[in-house]
Amino acid sequence: MSHLTGTKSEAASYEFTTLTCIPGNVHHKGTKIQLLDLPGIIEGAAHGKGRGREVIAVAKSSDLVLMILDAGKEGAKNHRAILERELETVGLRLNERPPDITLTKRPTGGVKFTSTVKQPDLGEDPERTVKGILQEYKMHNCDVLIREPVTTDQLIDMIEGNRKYVRCLYVYNKADTVTIEDVDRLARLPHSTVISCQLDLNVDLLLELMWEYLGLVRVYTKKKGSAPDLGDPVVLTEARGGYSIENFCSQIHSSLVQDFNYAMVWGRSAIHTPKHCGAAHLLCDEDVLQVVTKTVAQQRADAKGYTERAQAAMDQYKERKKKKKLKT
Repeated sequence: MSHLTGTKSEAASYEFTTLTCIPGNVHHKGTKIQLLDLPGIIEGAAHGKGRGREVIAVAKSSDLVLMILDAGKEGAKNHRAILERELETVGLRLNERPPDITLTKRPTGGVKFTSTVKQPDLGEDPERTVKGILQEYKMHNCDVLIREPVTTDQLIDMIEGNRKYVRCLYVYNKADTVTIEDVDRLARLPHSTVISCQLDLNVDLLLELMWEYLGLVRVYTKKKGSAPDLGDPVVLTEARGGYSIENFCSQIHSSLVQDFNYAMVWGRSAIHTPKHCGAAHLLCDEDVLQVVTKTVAQQRADAKGYTERAQAAMDQYKERKKKKKLKT
């Protein structure tokens, strides 16, 4: 934490040094990534031991989990498996994606099961297995469509509906205390990297992996007749709405989505520059975007609450004018 952000975070030669959440900002590729240093959790944290639920609650709201492990102690203590088990107990699914299952409730008709592929993990009779699980949750009338091989745990996760799917990067620190063979073995593990904060080894690769796992995309804005503003980009993420122009507009202001007419795009996502795009167009990293809003005539023609919005804007204007008059 201190090495990446410059924020003071207590560090010592013993475990559980951090006692509270310490925030900091990582500056990378012209953007700020908030990094939270959380206290360590122990076995049984998912059930409340050692204030574990408070720590895990913060992790559930994050876009990426950095699991910092000791490269020298991992072989003996197996902290990775313990942490994974505690996070999965509270509903965090690390480096997984939601299963392709569609569940539609109906008032009557019983359970209708359809699968486009074979289901070897659901037993000899997948339909009977699915109906048995649904009966446990008192769901007797619904349509179930499965488009990929799934397990019973994935089906239960979908029914529960409170699982959080988040990317996780396993970071093995103190690489300078183990042999080169151990470093090579740890670095080849899935979703893993090896660093040494003391010797500043491989930290640049860690930042690149963080950027990749977060799925960040920088979009620069441009006014009509002006050069693009390359100083402060709007950052889009895959986990928070995706890369569409509509999501870009919603991050600026909700009214921009309502008044959106079309957009001009310069960059890798455009076949030719500038490209005339709609709200569903997907942006790429370092694209330049110019949003063109509807004219007053177009807003009136749409007739989608234009009168109400115009009246609300006029009321706000009168309220501001009244407050200004009272101050003077």
